[in-house]
Amino acid sequence: MADRFTEDLEERAARVLSEPVHRYFRQGARRGISAAEAPAGWERYRFLPHVLRDVTDVDLTTTLLGSDFRTPFGIAPTTLQRAAHPDGEVATAGAAAQAGAPMVLSSNAGSTFEDVGATGAAWWLQLYVTADRPSCVPVLERAVAAGARALVLTADTPVVGTKHDEGPSVWDVVDPGWLRVNFPPGYGERPGDSKATDLGPQDVHWLAESTGLPVVVKGVLRPEDARRCVEAGASAIWVSNHGGRQLDQTAATADCLADVVAEVGEEAEVYADGGVRTARHALAALALGARAVFLGRPVLYALALDGEKGVLRLLTELAQDLEADLKVAGCPVASNVPRDLVRRT
Repeated sequence: MADRFTEDLEERAARVLSEPVHRYFRQGARRGISAAEAPAGWERYRFLPHVLRDVTDVDLTTTLLGSDFRTPFGIAPTTLQRAAHPDGEVATAGAAAQAGAPMVLSSNAGSTFEDVGATGAAWWLQLYVTADRPSCVPVLERAVAAGARALVLTADTPVVGTKHDEGPSVWDVVDPGWLRVNFPPGYGERPGDSKATDLGPQDVHWLAESTGLPVVVKGVLRPEDARRCVEAGASAIWVSNHGGRQLDQTAATADCLADVVAEVGEEAEVYADGGVRTARHALAALALGARAVFLGRPVLYALALDGEKGVLRLLTELAQDLEADLKVAGCPVASNVPRDLVRRT
């Protein structure tokens, strides 16, 4: 099809992004093995389409944490969005609102919670719990007041994974206004402001109790860890290896999703991210039991190319492709894709 916005998205975005920013967006930890392998993980699956099914009307809607959405595609939390486009997270949120998609806002965002909320987007806050727990309370309170619908606890980052930079680092060119605008003045100056290295199930319970919001635990790959999260009160489990940016040579999300769903899928919602680039990748994830799939790098590249319009076009094209794929797969309901649709090669 001519004029496909999703084709060669990163390659075209690289032409408009500064080299340090593009490198930061695309790089993985150390040698980048996990980051590079992620899309191929989904492509190891093959479909067994159903026939003699009525696919006149295809339903893409899904319900996540009690809210209805028009698409199973969501926007994952990413920082430095204003390095991709001046409007940053506000543009991304505007596209999410128009597409009927959930947006997860990084706690390191360069746009205020209030400005993001004003777009009408259904947004959740991603956060890292701090070593001194009260240090993150002002951010939580501000997010709740601004209309956050859920908290996404990133659990796979006790420390930031090592990245290898060849040339100027993104931090050499970053504008302070591109991140952490929702924190109180002076945040980051105390040792207690660092990421917690003693994160535990008690923190899931504490976040839910102190905010009244459902808690999603992101960064889970092991079924037994998913079980501990659910027992601690998590409403959803997000299967993710942090885009390959934490521990290199970590298994691909596509290889871990089914086991997590088998363990907790009857008790909690399960989401996935990591290397989702096409509607076929998303279809495989849905067949494996994911309630929704979240997009990280593709959103940054779309944002860099055309701001809010670019992100909306990305979400629109993927939804259109998924609708077409569901029809030829004989599956008229995205939220009820049968497990036997996929087979791993």
